[in-house]
Amino acid sequence: MTDEPGLFAAPPDAEQERMVEALLFASAAPMTVPQLAGRMPHGCDPQTALAALRRRYDGRGVRLVRIAEAWAFRTAPDLGYLMTHEVTETRKLSRAAIETLAIIAYHQPATRAEIEEIRGVSVSRGTIDQLIELDWVKLGRRRMTPGRPVTFVVTPAFLDHFGLETARDLPGLRELRAAGLLDNRPQPGAEPEDDDGQEALFGD
Repeated sequence: MTDEPGLFAAPPDAEQERMVEALLFASAAPMTVPQLAGRMPHGCDPQTALAALRRRYDGRGVRLVRIAEAWAFRTAPDLGYLMTHEVTETRKLSRAAIETLAIIAYHQPATRAEIEEIRGVSVSRGTIDQLIELDWVKLGRRRMTPGRPVTFVVTPAFLDHFGLETARDLPGLRELRAAGLLDNRPQPGAEPEDDDGQEALFGD
């Protein structure tokens, strides 16, 4: 019996793009390349399909964006104003939580002791618990130092909220204020913002 030629060949590139497109639209959360590959026929190359889709959606009403190691469709930033009626509540954090979040974001991975050293005051357990509940902060690896303290890092949900691919693209103070996470009143004795909109507290 002769095997049928191409019986187990991967689908054409265009069909693979359609598969990835369908999976991402149907998924409630961003998907990684391994997750996509696990749902697609043997021999598919989701990484190539993602690159093609990203080019195709460039300039459209929705964009294909990378969030940490995962991918998702998101509304184009310049059309965000159309979605304002969908916003139910702006997340408000205490000043202690804002400072703690900023320190973790710009100095991650950061231990509790490092956060307290930068803030100059102790950090309550409730403050970090609140950030973890919001899924904006999670536990990182333990430091290989005496006591092996745990570290804290920001999550993909934090990056997704601010439309970031990686932590290297973290927003400055202007973006944090625009998102409703900071009031517009400068802290007493605060230093002026630099060109990137970040205060000295948040690092270089």
